[in-house]
Formats: sequence, structure tokens, C-alpha cells
Amino acid sequence: MNEILSPAVERIQQQFKAQTSEFRGEVTLLISADANVEAATVLRDEFAFDMLSVVTAVDYCPQTNPRFHLVYIFYSTANHAYLNVRVPLDGDAPTIRTLETVYPSANWREREVWDLFGIRFEGHSDLRRLLMPPDWEGHPLRKDYPLGYEEVQFTFNFDEIDIRKPKGVL
Repeated sequence: MNEILSPAVERIQQQFKAQTSEFRGEVTLLISADANVEAATVLRDEFAFDMLSVVTAVDYCPQTNPRFHLVYIFYSTANHAYLNVRVPLDGDAPTIRTLETVYPSANWREREVWDLFGIRFEGHSDLRRLLMPPDWEGHPLRKDYPLGYEEVQFTFNFDEIDIRKPKGVL
């Protein structure tokens, strides 16, 4: 770990009991969901991580404990350093506090995560669909979301597929 990230990582480890991992020079902190706002505030105010560059999620379905990892990537423009923070979330109705109060840019990023993964952000000012139509049901990046696809047509199943294809001029 480089000397720029060490003080921030040590502080988050001590204050929030975070677990740390490093892979190919990228440092990742694993923190609990109830510490996300406080940890982000410490990173911003004390260690100059002034940009929340990424908010996304990972679905580990069928695993349920934790089912999701919420992923934040913070960037320090002064130190040119990235820090990854992951927050495990349980179950089918995951909820976490919004980072909108610490990083206003979290607004649209959290809306995208809610829209596609169904992770609810408590205290968010405008949590509504961003990418999917307003009447869409479900969250398409969840692993248990039903897939809609067209079966591939080969020589052995040509007749069976051809019967189901719509006929007419396009």
C-alpha cells in the first residue's frame, strides 16, 4: 500500500473496524452498512477524497448473507489516489443510508443502483427510476431477474423455431 492511502486506510480500520484487502495496488475496505455516511465524511474531510467517482453493486444470489455488495470508489484530486469501499447488504430488500449529504453527486448514481439492483437508499431526495421506464417491474441486474430471450435457430430446431416467429413485413 502506498504512503498516500495508508493513513486513511488505518483510520477507517480503527474507527469503523473495516477489513482491508489489496490486489494489484488497489486497496479495498469492507465496512458495515451503518458506518457508510460517517466513513465517507472522514474520507472527504480528513483525507481529501473529494470525489465519489463510482457507486455500483454486485449481486451474489443465491447467497443471501450478504446477497449484495454496494461498491463505492472515492478519488482524491489533490493526491491522485483511488480508494474502494465495499458494503455488504443482506437479503431481498437491501437498504442503506444515502451519501447524498456528503457527496451531492451520489444522487444519480444511487438512483441508478436502485433502478437496476433494487437497493433502497434511505434519506435520498428523489429515489425514482432513472434508466428503466417508470412502470417497469423488477430490477434487471439482479441475478434472479427473469431473462427474456429468443432461442437461437439452428438446423436441428429450424422448424420448431420458425413456427413461433412473427410473420409479416418489417
